[in-house]
Amino acid sequence: MFPSHWELLVIFLVVLLLFGAKRIPEMAKGLGKGIREFRSAVKDVQQEVDITGHVDSRPKPTIQPPPPGQVSRSEPVAVPVAAPAATAGSAQEEIR
Repeated sequence: MFPSHWELLVIFLVVLLLFGAKRIPEMAKGLGKGIREFRSAVKDVQQEVDITGHVDSRPKPTIQPPPPGQVSRSEPVAVPVAAPAATAGSAQEEIR
């Protein structure tokens, strides 16, 4: 609910009596400066969010789960091969 014209006039007169005619312009100037600084800070944060939002907005690849009853592998699996029994001399040759 917004105050009526008479209520605003009474509030203004009370402020004028409390702070004086010289102090009110200084307070208004400080209030204006604070609002400008706040808007500047909000604009800086908005730009920072926009910049990081563009970098992070790239679609990330998602891995879809396999349908029920199927198994999927993302990498090939090496199958171990049974090697013939090696002698000590042939094992050293394989290492070199």
